[in-house]
Amino acid sequence: MFSLKGKTALITGGGSGIGKAIAVLFAKQEARVFILDLDEANGAAVVESIRKEGGDAVFIKCNIVSLQEAQQAVAAIIAATGALDIVVNNAGIAHVGNLEQTSEADMERLLAVNVKGVFHVLQASIGQLKKHGGVILNLASIAALVGIPDRFAYSTTKAAVRGMTMSVAKDYISYNIRCNSISPARVHTPFVDGFIAKNYPGKEDEMFKKLSATQPIGRMAGPEEVAQLALYLCSDEASFITGCDYPIDGGFVYLNN
Repeated sequence: MFSLKGKTALITGGGSGIGKAIAVLFAKQEARVFILDLDEANGAAVVESIRKEGGDAVFIKCNIVSLQEAQQAVAAIIAATGALDIVVNNAGIAHVGNLEQTSEADMERLLAVNVKGVFHVLQASIGQLKKHGGVILNLASIAALVGIPDRFAYSTTKAAVRGMTMSVAKDYISYNIRCNSISPARVHTPFVDGFIAKNYPGKEDEMFKKLSATQPIGRMAGPEEVAQLALYLCSDEASFITGCDYPIDGGFVYLNN
């Protein structure tokens, strides 16, 4: 079950965190994985680790803020494989602050990556997906579903990702294109460790435990757990699922009351 043999998958932000976990798992399931990321060192390291395990992976340096770069990346994938079957829009950035603590520059930065970046990759790849069908998976967030303190800009952009997911699912269902999203709660990634170290120096362990405890299940998710849901939604076993958002949140949305 959940084989991706013969599938070509594009994964943005595949050099670390959730994107890395998705890339590694998809390659293990025999997909040919193309990692789009700005970080050459991390992207190359993930590709090397996949190849050591017998998987097939390629790194493409790409800034999804640029539509042209997204188009060039997709063109390179088509030139190499002749196909594109799965698109995972994982790349994203965060900002901590409420409305008053969010500058215009902060908002523009998040919109550029989290909204326009997803739009660019969707627009660059949709023409190819229309030819033979395929799967799109977008990474949203529980911040798109419930109010999270001090996440004004982030919540705004992730709500947009969820909206784009539903729109694409509706507009392209006749082309045999499925489009879903995943809304994680806190996931233990290098980003979380860096955020805690930057904002709570000397209190790293205390804050990690505090943030972990906000999930009713009592811990953060591991990137691999999100990747497993991504694998299901991108596999043929999920062929009847489109236009859905899946919270993976340890009970955060529905049990935190």
